[in-house]
Amino acid sequence: MQPRHVCVLMGLVFAGCGGPTRLELRGAGVAPPTRSMPGFRGDPARKGLAEQVCPGRPERLAVVIPPGSGATLNGPYPEWFADVEGTLYFATNLLDGSAALWRSDGTQVGTTRVKSFPAASVGIPALRNLIPVGPRVFFLLDQPATGRELWVSDGTEAGTHLVKDLTPGPEGTHLNFVAAQNGKLTFMRQWSPSPGAPELELWHTDGTPEGTLRFARFGPESTLGNVSLRVGPYQLFFLSSAAQGTALWRTDGTAAGTSLVKKVDAQQVPLTATGQAGDLGLFLFVDGANTEVWRTDGTAAGTRRVDAFGKGVTLLGTLKGNAYLASVDATSMRMRIQRLSLSGGGKGAVVTLPNPYAGEEAAYPYLQQYTVSGERLFFSVAIASPGPAPRAATLWTSDGTTAGTSALSEALSLSDEYTSPLFPVGQGAALFAAAAPGEGLEPWFTHGTVASSLPLADIATRGENSLPEGFTRVGDRVYFRAIDDTGSFQVWFVPLQDCDDT
Repeated sequence: MQPRHVCVLMGLVFAGCGGPTRLELRGAGVAPPTRSMPGFRGDPARKGLAEQVCPGRPERLAVVIPPGSGATLNGPYPEWFADVEGTLYFATNLLDGSAALWRSDGTQVGTTRVKSFPAASVGIPALRNLIPVGPRVFFLLDQPATGRELWVSDGTEAGTHLVKDLTPGPEGTHLNFVAAQNGKLTFMRQWSPSPGAPELELWHTDGTPEGTLRFARFGPESTLGNVSLRVGPYQLFFLSSAAQGTALWRTDGTAAGTSLVKKVDAQQVPLTATGQAGDLGLFLFVDGANTEVWRTDGTAAGTRRVDAFGKGVTLLGTLKGNAYLASVDATSMRMRIQRLSLSGGGKGAVVTLPNPYAGEEAAYPYLQQYTVSGERLFFSVAIASPGPAPRAATLWTSDGTTAGTSALSEALSLSDEYTSPLFPVGQGAALFAAAAPGEGLEPWFTHGTVASSLPLADIATRGENSLPEGFTRVGDRVYFRAIDDTGSFQVWFVPLQDCDDT
């Protein structure tokens, strides 16, 4: 077994190992915010937010991890939340190798185990990667007899089963990108029919052994890129080889619909990011000293380079036909945000972010999290230190203009073991994790202003960390896990509703 859960994990301190205890994060200090706990729907602080989304009070859905199991950043916890046609599915994995698939209709009594798997000497997490396909959910499960293989569930114990043991015996199958296409699951399998000669194969499955079929093969010289993206009905992926360079491919889940789109470079180049801009897909790769930005509509004619930067850049997101990218100047030790038009190239400076620690040892800024909500970018920037933990971390937002770029909160996690998550809820709003004065790291909400960036609840109580993570939207709720009064991670949710002016 390869345990990921340990009683004393490096950097995590517990007062004993037998029951719920306080979890302390290495380097977990936070800068003091100036906000206070907000009211909820109807509070005066919500004035002027009509036609926007507002959060209700967080609630616990159910206790799914046995109280007394403890809590570490590696579990045990509910994970792999998935929206399956409006029903929440998730997994739990315990230290002994046991696992369970769960489903919930959003009520405590309606949160039930679909199927449990006994303790075993397997890799942890044993159950992972939940992928919705219509009314069913596919997932990977590691079991002693089969290794890690693909399973499927219709939400009943009888309807939860192994799809097919693609690699007979305990070795398991290595699956890469997966995609729901035409009611089936498409996936890439990598295996070695002979030592030192790995091959790539495209498969699709309807969830039955006889309906699990290979429909495309690629030569042993091909290497699969580490990113993929969806454009229309096609899943786009990258293959490279020393002889052929790097090329963009597409598949609709059939042999006839799988083809080369375009060769993008004569060399094997590392792909660093993908993104979406309406119906277009974006991808970035490093070519020597340059980072190239490309756009694609899934056709050869519609795949072209937009521009190149003579440095490393990170894609923050897209707004109104522009891509926004971040880079760090090694001399000034400051982060620069630039705008790139996707219609015809053309770069423009948006803002250079301040760094009060510039000039100090190792004080380089770096991105932690970034997302887009409505017409706003949200991103967190940390300032490195000589040690493993950052010396500062700030949540920023931008509408793509200099005047519309501002800092929202300096109360983010300063641990190197837990980065404050960031999750878009639409309409220019986002969830994140931060700490109010004297409190631990808890879920917060923002509409993109300092005044609206406020904590939602004190879930862990007594100034401890609830460490919210795994935000997933299902209907008008956002589900997540958090450490609560059980001393373990449990399933919680934030209800979302339209704001009012009362």
